[in-house]
Amino acid sequence: MHTGGTYNSWQLVAKLESNSGPLHNKAEVLTNELTVLPTKVSVILKQVVICCFLLGVTPVLCTLDFNYHNNKAVENYLKDINNNYSSITYLHSIGSSVAGNQLWVLVIGLYPSQHMIGIPEMKYVANMHGNEVVGRELMLHLIEYLVTSYKTDVVISQLINNTRIHIMPSMNPDGFEASAVDCYGIVGRLNKNGYDLNRNFPDAFNLNPDPIQPETKAVMDWIKSETFVLSANFHGGAVVASYPYDNGNAENNGITPDEDVFKYLATLYATKHANMYQGIQCPGMNSFPAGITNGYQWYPVRGGMQDYNYVYGQCYEITIELSCCKYPDESTLSQFWSDNKVSLIEYIKQIHMGIKGRVFDLEGNPIPNAIVEVKDRKHIQPYTTNSIGEYYHLLTPGSYTFNISAAGVSLLQTVDITNNKNLYATKYDFSINVSASSANSHLQVYTLLSILSTILVLLCT
Repeated sequence: MHTGGTYNSWQLVAKLESNSGPLHNKAEVLTNELTVLPTKVSVILKQVVICCFLLGVTPVLCTLDFNYHNNKAVENYLKDINNNYSSITYLHSIGSSVAGNQLWVLVIGLYPSQHMIGIPEMKYVANMHGNEVVGRELMLHLIEYLVTSYKTDVVISQLINNTRIHIMPSMNPDGFEASAVDCYGIVGRLNKNGYDLNRNFPDAFNLNPDPIQPETKAVMDWIKSETFVLSANFHGGAVVASYPYDNGNAENNGITPDEDVFKYLATLYATKHANMYQGIQCPGMNSFPAGITNGYQWYPVRGGMQDYNYVYGQCYEITIELSCCKYPDESTLSQFWSDNKVSLIEYIKQIHMGIKGRVFDLEGNPIPNAIVEVKDRKHIQPYTTNSIGEYYHLLTPGSYTFNISAAGVSLLQTVDITNNKNLYATKYDFSINVSASSANSHLQVYTLLSILSTILVLLCT
């Protein structure tokens, strides 16, 4: 299951499962194997192996080791999780890399295989740069923690029941295969075609001349196919939570209309982290006050993924830099999990801040692609309802005036937003004075404009 020759409990349980003989034969295998375990293997590990065997559970229920997992091991692990927790997980590939490696995503939720009205979608993406590997392993341990805590931990159970959580351990599996333990190198950073995937997305401020790569296209299509609201992507080389914009111009200086929300999200991750909030200074870098930074003011990035999510995907994404060393020794992985575990869970909860609801016409029909914007928070591309008339806005508590428009008709409505309670955002449905026929005409026109806009984005990149 792991790279290298490290002995692990999974290997032993696999031997036991492959033995088709009676129980006493398996017991003999168990005894023989345990007698040759390296002395450095703890008694606890032996107990875990024995318990797994005696209880008749599959390897996935044994504790995931803190080692690096190659691409095949990640795939096998995700498939095992999906097989053993099929009621709350859904595994699928959103595409393939240049070399043909699958881009696996595991979805966790009460309704994992489909979107449900009122249940928001969030995602975690790791290993976008193939040689920045800590996030890749954290995603596997997060998956294990979530599925094994379901129905035993009240908060985790509530989170899974009320959220659809998408986790992609590796966006750049080809780069990972090319990389090796190295703190400051660049081998494996790029995809197999030699492109930086975090410089490869359509950009709202500058023309991006690079051809869109298969991994990038897969993520773009994934974003378009879901109603993502909150996201984070994980990198290495610093310890900081960075928020949009990553690019900008003289007019905005990299500041988004939702600066307060992004600062809140970044600060939450940093303060829940074991030490990020202290402003860790990595070699050759300045420190980051409170452990956060605006991406553009740190250094401009053209074609970054977090800006694409925010501008074109209506998804609030930040970038988490996890470690000064991009590819540290695997002996440090346990500490990284300990440092980030609370932050990872608390960040998911923030998808339930703000407001959500639907937009309806006079006959009570939901209106797709109705514009739902907040006064004084004008986005580069207006935020609109999805195909079933839903909208989601992450907002801090306060009073906000919404501008709803469809079929040439607008509505201004002020709504008070309070702190979310029990992982449930403020719910507010808007009814707009348009007929069903007008709403349908609006949808046809907007669909045509969306198609033209997509074509233009692709042509410009």
